[in-house]
This record gives sequence, C-alpha cells and structure tokens, in this order.
Amino acid sequence: MSLAIPSSRVLYYALLSRILLLSLIATWRFLFRPYDTSASLNPPCLSTSNQSQPYDQILWPRVASAIESSVVWDGVYFVRIAECGYEYEQTYAFLPLLPISMSLLSRSVFAPLVPLIGYRAVLALSGYILNNIAFVFATFYLYRLSNLILKDSAPALQASLLFCLNPASIFYSSIYTESLYALFSIGGLYHLLSGSSTLAMLMFALSGSARSNGAVNAGYICFMALMQAIGAFFQKKRPLLAVGVLLAGFLRSAFIFAPFLLFQAYAYLNICRSGNREPRPWCQAKVPLLYGFIQGHYWGVGFLRYFQIKQLPNFLLASPTLSLAIGSIIFYTRLLRDNFVPSSLLEVKSKERNRCHDSVSTSDDMASSKGVSMLRQRRSERAPGECEPTTQISNQKKESDPNVILFLPFILHLAFMTFTAFFVMHVQVSTRFLSASPPIYWFGSHVLASQNSSYRRWGYLIMVYFVMYILLGSLLFSNFYPFT
Repeated sequence: MSLAIPSSRVLYYALLSRILLLSLIATWRFLFRPYDTSASLNPPCLSTSNQSQPYDQILWPRVASAIESSVVWDGVYFVRIAECGYEYEQTYAFLPLLPISMSLLSRSVFAPLVPLIGYRAVLALSGYILNNIAFVFATFYLYRLSNLILKDSAPALQASLLFCLNPASIFYSSIYTESLYALFSIGGLYHLLSGSSTLAMLMFALSGSARSNGAVNAGYICFMALMQAIGAFFQKKRPLLAVGVLLAGFLRSAFIFAPFLLFQAYAYLNICRSGNREPRPWCQAKVPLLYGFIQGHYWGVGFLRYFQIKQLPNFLLASPTLSLAIGSIIFYTRLLRDNFVPSSLLEVKSKERNRCHDSVSTSDDMASSKGVSMLRQRRSERAPGECEPTTQISNQKKESDPNVILFLPFILHLAFMTFTAFFVMHVQVSTRFLSASPPIYWFGSHVLASQNSSYRRWGYLIMVYFVMYILLGSLLFSNFYPFT
C-alpha cells in the first residue's frame, strides 16, 4: 500500500485544472468569434419577475456583456429559468437544483454585484463559480472514494487526476449540471460506503434534483441494504433484522426518487391544471410524466431512434468514451468472476494445479486489483497449456486488499448508463453522461500503471484522447459550435 497522499494535494490539482481550463476558454473566446451570438439576447420574462437592467443602467456594461455572451447551449436555459422560472414546456427538461442555487446566490452572496453588472450577468457568474467549486469538491470525494475502494492512495490519486482531465471537462466549468451531479453522486457513494447512510441518501436525492439519472443512485442504497440483509439473515440468524434493513433501504430509495417525482407533479399542476392553455397530449396519459414526453417530442430521444446513417459522426465522436466504459465493465466483471468462481470450477483448477505441482491457493488469486493485473500479465505471457510457476501466497486476506464485491454495484450502474447512452439517448452526450462514473477512472489508472506494453499503448491513447477533447471542447463549446 502506498503512503497516504494529503487531500490538500488533490484539491490543489482540481483547482489548477479549473484555472487552466478557464484560461483556455478565455483564450479561445478572444481569438475566435462565436458561431452563434444569439445567446446574449434577453427578451423580458413572460411574468413580471424580470430583474434585468438595461446596459445603460449598470456601471460595468462591457463586463456584463462579456459574461452574458459566454453563456451558451443549455446554459442559456438555466440562466433563463433562474431569472424567469419555468415559462415553456420544454424548459421542464432542466431540473431545478442548478437554477434555484444560482438564484439564491444572486440574491444573497453576489447581490452587491447586481448594480455593477446587472442581474442576468450575476446569475451567470453565480453558475460559473458554483459549478467550478462543486467540481473541486467532487474531485476530493472521488479521491476519498477511490482510496476506500482500491485501498491504495497511488491509483486513487491517479484516478482523481484523470477526472480533472476528463473529456467532458468543459461542461464541469460551464453552466451545466455535471458538477453538481458529480459532487452529490460521488459524495453520496463515499458516505454510503463509510457507513453514513442518511447523509448518502440526502446527497443522492440532491443528485436527482440536478439530473434525472441521479435517481438511479437509489440502486446503491438497494445493494447495500441487500448485502446487510443477507448478513443479518444467514450470519446473524436474525430474520426480523433482515426485514428491517430491507424496509429501511426501500424507504431511502423512495426518498431519492422523491425530488424528481415532485418536480414532475409540479410540472403537471402548472401545465395541465392551470386552465390557461389547451391540454397537452401527455396530460391525458395514464401516467402523465412530462420528462419522457419532452425528451421524445422536442429532442427525439428514444430506443434506437438515433440509429441513422446521418448520425454516424456522432457515434464516432462518442466511441472513445463508450470504449473506455465497456473496457471498464469487462475488466471488473472478470475481476468479480475470478473472485467468485463456483466450487466445481475451483476443483478443476485445483486438479490442474496439482498436476503442475503448483501450490498456489485459489482463494487469493485476485486478492487485489494490483495483483490481478500482474497475474493476468504473467498468464498472458505463458504458452497455451503451460503450467503456472510454483508460488507461495498467503491464504489470509490482507486489510489492504480491496473488497471486490463492492465493484459490483458500480459496474451494474455503469452498464445501465452505457446501454442507455448508446441505444436510447443522443449518443454524443455519452462523453458527459458517463463522465462521473468512478470505474472509468479506476480502469484508466490501472491501464496507465500497468507494465504490460500493450496496456501502456492504450494508456497513451487514453491520455491523448483526454487532452484532445479538452482542447476541442474548450474551443468549440465556448464559441457555440456543436460539441457532444
């Protein structure tokens, strides 16, 4: 096990990555003219809640114009919602945590800036500051979580550094929900595995208030409840305790889904029961869920709906992220398989090893992720049918070895997200949709640390991919060109 690495070092790297990225954005904005300049247009709110001032009524109009013109793509929606509320049906696709947070900050911490640059610019500035701070703490939580799972600070630090350079970095420093989602998802995972189930539940609920897929984090609560229930029933012989654990897990999962469902109810009351407009088709459905209707009606999201020849460039754009996700799933699935081999297969292995006079114990073959890579490397170098060399390995599991079963919920979650990204969503969104999945960075750190020459080549490609997407993203996205 490596020496402990101070958390302040991780925070320093995360902060440095944001400074470098923001500097890149400013450079590209200075050198190139945005493709679309309509983001700076700001028509009055439909209601009377508009607090924006004309430029001739603020002290620093150029600063205000620069900040407002930097808001692009979905950021335009978030700023508009924070300023005017949910005015149109399609705006309900954007969940409320980020706009509410921006509005609160603009009316409190950053309120003194309103006379200087105007309310809308203050809203945008609040979003930028909030998301960059959230990213720094998300990186911190990823390091703590990685240390908890991998039981080794070196790969934990490397995974955190990869996260700082992830291909979707531009979205974590823009007015998007990626930073808040990552903070509350990864933070919730850390607290859940540290034993703070209530705090984890609250953080997961907040992640579901930022992005719809945050509600899927309830699966981690269910997994931990199931593991505890199995232990209570089979080891402690306390069936009532097992039932109580399962019931508590169900209630916590329902709490995590509650923010998303309450927001759907809020949309239903505003649109279907307001009496100010004609009933919309989704209002008549048995389950009037607006979110699914918006995704299909306005954005064309649906199973296999994106499988068109004209979308081939977008599949190519998403292929590096999808490949990395699939590689992570395969690697950790094999790790789980090798640790939980059925007894019949273990007997076959034992006979083969006896035939080869190998005294290696089957219970330790995959004691740690570091040992896995070394063992697989040695096996790959042997000729087919060649016996393993005689090795003595202790049967006792070390405290520094990772608990391999904990990889299972991460892999199930990543597999579900990958399937959804490829078959249901706009596939190019995969780059940011999967960017908060810890196994991707754990696998990346494993590949980079491997002594295997082929793995090293893949590690080089991973780094080239990360750096290239940061450069392209900061150039294209910030200038209102399409990017994932």
